[in-house]
Amino acid sequence: QVQLVESGGGLVQAGGSLRLSCAASGRTAGTSVMGWFRQVPGKEREFVAAISQNGFSTKVADSVKGRFTISRDNSRNTVFLQMNSLKPEDTAVYYCAAAQRWWQLTIIQTYDSWGQGTQVTVSS
Repeated sequence: QVQLVESGGGLVQAGGSLRLSCAASGRTAGTSVMGWFRQVPGKEREFVAAISQNGFSTKVADSVKGRFTISRDNSRNTVFLQMNSLKPEDTAVYYCAAAQRWWQLTIIQTYDSWGQGTQVTVSS
């Protein structure tokens, strides 16, 4: 398994930006597909974005397409989620996750390692 630690969450006004980071240790990040999910109380955890092991392929949820960008730096074992033009509906706890295959990326069960989450709050 991979140990994952998210950071970068916080409070931001609508229209603002945040960059989340996810530091990986254990099995190297370079061998894992990495993803971001988010969850609000009372709702299921939802897929946000994923990036392939080499960073050449990405998948982004329609709800954030054009506003959020996922990237990775394998030399630092770190994955990023750049969030621009934030909206109040983006408010959630954001989780980083690792998977072994580029397959069914929107499904929670695809991922075998999870971080503890970081809170993002967007005020109107």
